[in-house]
Amino acid sequence: MNKLLVHILFVVAVVAIGSLIGVLNIPGEWYQSLVKPPFNPPNWIFGPVWTALYVLIGIAGARTWIAGTRSTRMTIWFVQMVLNFLWSPAFFGFETPALGLVVIVPLLIAILAFIRASWPVDRVSAWLFVPYALWVGFATLLNASIVILN
Repeated sequence: MNKLLVHILFVVAVVAIGSLIGVLNIPGEWYQSLVKPPFNPPNWIFGPVWTALYVLIGIAGARTWIAGTRSTRMTIWFVQMVLNFLWSPAFFGFETPALGLVVIVPLLIAILAFIRASWPVDRVSAWLFVPYALWVGFATLLNASIVILN
């Protein structure tokens, strides 16, 4: 398959699925009623940040797929994607910040594992995951703070 087409498919799929999950798990009154830490960002920032991150994740996924569809790196990429897509339903859908924390910690570990596995063979993919790791690290702190405060 054409490399450009693989990149397009990965980016479109990741952004579309991520957007759908976001639309199906919109924070409501329940979330607004939670006590949040002072470093909680404004709600409007999450959509643009996640869209940009999903594009980077999609590009890294396409590069990894092209390099080897049955590689350890590809397995890690799929695992982190599943965990990523499970977090919103766990936190917002079930209205359970503790369950969100149970999902986000392994997600962060999987992201870091992908960076580590990619570093020797595809530094571009590894670097594409660095902003993602930073954001999910921040989100983990935010999630844990919400659990503690509530």
